[in-house]
Parts: sequence; structure tokens; C-alpha cells
Amino acid sequence: MALNWKLVFDAQDAPALADFWAAALEYEVEDPGALIERLLAAGQIGEDAVAEHKGRRIFRGYAAIRHPEDPFDEVSGIGRGRRVLFQEVPEGKTVKNRLHIDVHSEPGELDGLVARLQALGANRVREVDRGPAGHWWVMRDPEGNEFCAA
Repeated sequence: MALNWKLVFDAQDAPALADFWAAALEYEVEDPGALIERLLAAGQIGEDAVAEHKGRRIFRGYAAIRHPEDPFDEVSGIGRGRRVLFQEVPEGKTVKNRLHIDVHSEPGELDGLVARLQALGANRVREVDRGPAGHWWVMRDPEGNEFCAA
């Protein structure tokens, strides 16, 4: 039986990075508000475990995004399919990623995709043109994580 998984990013600002990637991938930012309220009311967490971002209550130091067509738990807001979690860590990024995301455009739409990603806060690093083998841009998200736009 195949296992469920999620991709986890270390981050300096988890909610902001989740916002970037939700917009880049056209995913939805998870809303754990109902779960947070339930845990607070039951005394299972304190206010120190909670933050606010864009008018929503979130778990301090964490944010997640999910594919809009995948199932999710109605109570917790947690996705049960394609999902990316962002967790804040004290240290900054220092070396090249060993794993990265490739964001694919529709055929002939690479320039539009790159422009959209730049408008969201990504930066171009270098263009790679391998002729018939492929053409893409290596880019960085707002925290410097490398990814490719193809």
C-alpha cells in the first residue's frame, strides 16, 4: 500500500512563504482556525501557541497549503492529499537545496509563468535551454529556495 506524504519546507516566515507557494501553485492556504479554537477551549494549547495572519488564527511558526481539489478534514482544515507544510526554524538557508519543485507552464507559456512568479516575489537565477531536451528557468522563492519554472 502506498504511503501518504507531505513536502516540508524550513522557513524564516512560514505564513508568508505559504502565501507565496499557494499563489504560485494555485493551491489553498489551510485554515486551522476551528481546530485552534477547539484546542484552546479544551485547554490543550495556550495562546502562546497561536498567531494571527491575514485575519486568521494559525499555529505559531507553521502554515500549510493544499491542492484545492483534494479532500481535507473539515474540522482541522488539514489536507489529505497533495500538501506542503512550512515550519519556522531559527537558522537561515545557507546552501543549495537538494530537493526542489518544478512548476510547469502550459506549452508556449513559460514567459508568462516566469513573469507571474516574479510578480509574486520570485527571482530569476538562470535560464537553461537544452533545445529539444527542455527549456526552463532556475528561480528562487522569497526565502531563497531554488525551484524551476518550465
